[in-house]
Amino acid sequence: MARSCILPMAAILLILFLCVCKSKAEESKELVLLYKDPKQPTEKRIKDLLKRMTLAEKIGQMTQIERINATADVMKKYGIGSVLSGGGSVPKVNATAKDWVDMVNGIQNGALSTRLGIPMIYGIDAVHGNNNVYKATIFPHNIGLGATRDPDLVKRIGEATALEIRATGIPYTFAPCIAVCRDPRWGRCYESYSEDPKIVAEMTEIIDGLQGQIPSKANKGIPYIGGRTKVAGCAKHYVGDGGTTKGINENNTVIDWKGLLEIHMPGYPPAIKKGVATVMASYSSWNGVKMHANHKLLTNYLKKKLKFKGFVISDWEGIDRITYPPHANYTYSVQASILAGLDMIMVPYAYQEFINTLTDLVTKKVIPIERIDDAVRRILRVKFALGLFEQPLADYSLAGELGSEAHRQLAREAVRKSLVLLKNGKPGEKPVLPLPKEASKILVAGAHADNLGYQCGGWTITWQGTSGNNYTTGTTILEAIRSAVGSSTEVVYKENPDSDFIKSGQFSYAIVVVGEKPYAETMGDSLNLTIPDPCPKTIETVCGSVKCVVVLISGRPVVIEPHLEKMDALIAAWLPGSQGQGVTDVLFGDYGFTGKLSRTWFKRVDQLPMNFGDKDYDPLFPFGFGLTTTTSNPAKDLSA
Repeated sequence: MARSCILPMAAILLILFLCVCKSKAEESKELVLLYKDPKQPTEKRIKDLLKRMTLAEKIGQMTQIERINATADVMKKYGIGSVLSGGGSVPKVNATAKDWVDMVNGIQNGALSTRLGIPMIYGIDAVHGNNNVYKATIFPHNIGLGATRDPDLVKRIGEATALEIRATGIPYTFAPCIAVCRDPRWGRCYESYSEDPKIVAEMTEIIDGLQGQIPSKANKGIPYIGGRTKVAGCAKHYVGDGGTTKGINENNTVIDWKGLLEIHMPGYPPAIKKGVATVMASYSSWNGVKMHANHKLLTNYLKKKLKFKGFVISDWEGIDRITYPPHANYTYSVQASILAGLDMIMVPYAYQEFINTLTDLVTKKVIPIERIDDAVRRILRVKFALGLFEQPLADYSLAGELGSEAHRQLAREAVRKSLVLLKNGKPGEKPVLPLPKEASKILVAGAHADNLGYQCGGWTITWQGTSGNNYTTGTTILEAIRSAVGSSTEVVYKENPDSDFIKSGQFSYAIVVVGEKPYAETMGDSLNLTIPDPCPKTIETVCGSVKCVVVLISGRPVVIEPHLEKMDALIAAWLPGSQGQGVTDVLFGDYGFTGKLSRTWFKRVDQLPMNFGDKDYDPLFPFGFGLTTTTSNPAKDLSA
């Protein structure tokens, strides 16, 4: 009797045990199959992860902070979704690729220690190469690349840049800038490929290089990143940043809807078609409405009309500047920006204030949870596209790509293709270029001849750029000249020679390298567009004493007409970057000049803004202008 009771009881216990085991197995299976399972469709993974997240975790994902604040404790406590390096923000001076990887992984480990283990995404302004990083290849700025008219070259630069970014453990760059600069007084004009929206649209080919070629059958607007040698890109600054009144940075772009679409929008549809991962909002306004608070353009047009499915990020403290003075009403700034359609906020310091303010606005139902979910869904979509959930940590395997010889040769090619020959010989005289390598003695003059910092421009090592040759590696134009000329040719460098020195030197010819000093953003705004002293005097003195070629280093057209008559030849070299040999490649005839102006060169600043197609178009050099030369054996000596 007792035994008969024990048997049913054992059966019941066995059934309960099997049910528990089944439940545990199903729970384990669920964890594998859903957001942590790479075999599942991305949208299913996003949906599963989103439903597990608390409001605090969602808002953490929408927050981007500067690396200096990104301790492991902060990452874990607030569930921070993204970290960035501002211009010049580095692990240490002259940091190696390993130093960068170790820093990024340290921050990432903090993110992974959170309840759900959502990896953070690290971003950096790699706008002409991985330009914050010591010994990285520095490519020409975009204004020079626009002069090449070579989208394939730009794509290859994107590929090389992606490798150098990944070498430092970083998967995200705030590039490309697809602004259409309509006024060279703007301090960011060198970040624009051209005044012509068609050229800008063509140069979005760089996205294929940075992110990889999107499959032909991919859904429109879905972010695409083709593996661990590629990075997420960022089309910026949406939209109209290059059209502000008088070129004043962060100012107001006054233009009708048709003009906005025809001039400033054309780069965005192809960027989205290529699967660009993110879009950055512009500091500027359109007809008085701040872009960071423009629902019509951020949500209705970008997200709905253009079907962009990545995330929209603010610029640095961009939401603060919705009000004037900045941060005057932060609650309003948070409310207006999130409701307008911003998904991730580049805080970058006051992250606690942002998190608390947004939390309060959602709790009070001022901002609906649906808007928060949309933002987080977009952020997670990019993270899944990057494969961060499968491989969140970087390694040292790509360290050798940083500043590699192959990339430096590519940069050299870009330099020589970007140079625009504006003058070659005085009227009635023979062309001066190409110069002879064999000469008894040549003079090199000018503040920019032996200054790698000036040569590279802003956004190089630091935000505003540097002066001198000690901040990164490369070849100055002077060094390139010395390497290019014949062994018997004496090269004399004097930054600012007087006429007596020149006349007594018996020089065959002179190369004068002058231009703008480095700048970035508002610091580069200029209402006069003159090159700084003593550069004009150097031109006048040298070119008034000996046959001279002027190489102009600048981020835009500048006032040059008063000095043009004295010059024998003039080359617009833009901001060529670290490889000065690209200048001498064409200077001495190993390659011909092929570059064409990507923007109009004005006579006087009172003509501005002036762009091709304008009614009163009277430039010094028109859009598309550029003399050509062929590779040849130049005369033995120009002094005769």
